[in-house]
Amino acid sequence: MPLVRFDLATGRTPEAVRAIADATHQAIVDVYGIPERDRFQVITEHPATQIIAQDAGLGFERTEGVVMIQVFTQRGRSDEAKQALYAAIHDALAGVGVASEDVFIGYVENGPQDWSFGFGRAQYLTGELGVPSAS
Repeated sequence: MPLVRFDLATGRTPEAVRAIADATHQAIVDVYGIPERDRFQVITEHPATQIIAQDAGLGFERTEGVVMIQVFTQRGRSDEAKQALYAAIHDALAGVGVASEDVFIGYVENGPQDWSFGFGRAQYLTGELGVPSAS
């Protein structure tokens, strides 16, 4: 049950923005085996001057088309599973026209006590929802 946040520069069509969101979600479904409707995404567009994403010393330049993604999810997945997810997101975004150097992913883990889906309750702790397995 990831919560996925996207930060993008303004200028894409609504269809292009939706394609990025859809492609990322499908990659997560495919790699982690989550249900198709287990989808929580927030998309924020910014003026290009408000996103700074340099190369961290890797020797490449990003464009104004950078897509910054934060994945918030339950802890417990292996490093291999995370790497498979990064590759799947990259490939899915390449399929909708995002350049390889413009895919930036940050991954944040937490536990079942850190989620409330409404009504002021932590549904994983109350038993209203089953805690997802780390597949």
